[in-house]
Amino acid sequence: MTELVVHGMRRATDRVTLLARGDSNVPDISSLVPAEFGGSAADEQRRTATISCIIPAYNEESTIADVLTSLLAQTRPPDAIHVIINNTDDDTPEIAQQFAGEHFRVVKGEAYHTVVHIHDIGENPDKKVGALNFGYFVSRGYDYILGVDGDTTLDRHCVEWLEKEMVTDPRIGGLSAIYTFDKTKVKGAMAKFLVAGQRAQFAGFNMDNLVRGRNMAVLGGQCSLFSVRALEMVMYRNHQTAPWVRDSEVEDSKLSLQIKDAGFNTKISARARAFVGPMTTLRALHGQQVKWNFGGIDLLWPGQRGDTKGQPLHPNLRLRWYENISMVFNIGTRMSFLLLLAAAMSIDAFVFNPIWLIPPAVATLLNLRIALAMHDKSASDLLYAFLFAPAEFYMWIRMGHFVSAWVQFLSRSEKDNWAAQAAAEKGRGSAYVMPAVCAVVTFCVLIYAWGQQSVDVQSAILSIGWPVLYLVTVLQTVFMIKKLLRRQKGFSV
Repeated sequence: MTELVVHGMRRATDRVTLLARGDSNVPDISSLVPAEFGGSAADEQRRTATISCIIPAYNEESTIADVLTSLLAQTRPPDAIHVIINNTDDDTPEIAQQFAGEHFRVVKGEAYHTVVHIHDIGENPDKKVGALNFGYFVSRGYDYILGVDGDTTLDRHCVEWLEKEMVTDPRIGGLSAIYTFDKTKVKGAMAKFLVAGQRAQFAGFNMDNLVRGRNMAVLGGQCSLFSVRALEMVMYRNHQTAPWVRDSEVEDSKLSLQIKDAGFNTKISARARAFVGPMTTLRALHGQQVKWNFGGIDLLWPGQRGDTKGQPLHPNLRLRWYENISMVFNIGTRMSFLLLLAAAMSIDAFVFNPIWLIPPAVATLLNLRIALAMHDKSASDLLYAFLFAPAEFYMWIRMGHFVSAWVQFLSRSEKDNWAAQAAAEKGRGSAYVMPAVCAVVTFCVLIYAWGQQSVDVQSAILSIGWPVLYLVTVLQTVFMIKKLLRRQKGFSV
């Protein structure tokens, strides 16, 4: 394993853990002591924690410079930045090395000193997990570890706001930024459509977490601040040698569950923002979303992966259950409507009812409300929500990802979803077309089977199918109205 450590890296001192002293549950209340009783309020305000930023980088030559630039331009830069390059065959090391060394920055009269270290660990079988754990070990001795993906840029106040919230509440073990996508550099109609869909998808997910007491189900690897004390507790409780493990396709979700189990809170910041790298092709989006969905399903299902303990009722998985159940209903109602519509038209039994327009109208209003809650909303976001068709098309794409992930899980297919996503982002693979092919084949087979039935059987199917569809659609619409009327408590996503 090759390691390039640029600019005399200081040796990280081993952290003496609170756990070893047996007082890990004793909170630090020194900040609550008034100045007249021996504490200095001015000193406390000037005091800042120490933060080490780790960036796992795999073929990030097009983005790593922007990521490092955004980190060094923070109103509160990290004390150390470790770029952990792994399995890379592009120019990421050469580009990152231009930032190596000491950087000084003065913000509002306060001087900050940041040292950027570049580590090329060569071939790494554990991929991102291995890079994250390498970053943890070179960051020992710091109070917090900031994990940032190699294609994620940060709002200039991001680290400052994350740190302030973590320092003031020691119960927080991990704090996620609000994620969105920078659409200014996106070119092409399809890419713009997919980014608009991803922005709406992330905005809805972020709002769901914000209004639920800001409890974050997933401390995403894109940009999250972790308490080293919480990571050490996770390692102790789970008999791990490092915080991140390969037991899950979604290492960030797994760690989030473990942090919660260790007695810490997992939260989403109300202010800190980060711009993650979007998927700009159907192929790349499919690879990413199937990996995420598969990993989420794996955590929901008890004891399906190695020695991982199944925790289907874990508090952090409630939102995932809701997402999966909601997607089942979305698939069922849409496919049923198309099949019943085609069947009815085939025997001239179709009669339009204006009441059918209510669910799409409510869905449009809900999409508009989410778009209006975006911090950096634009005309394209509002148009995407208002036109209904783009959001509906993107929902069909998501349904394909959902079905693909469940098929892979239930078939117990041994597939490296990390490699599949990497290949998809490079333009290889055709798995993304399979959901559409399967949907068309299923539709054609059912229509053919419909044509083989007698008129009496067809009438019976329609007389049962439509009322069932009405009932399910009414229930979905009620849930959408409830979400539409939900208080957003002034949050913006």
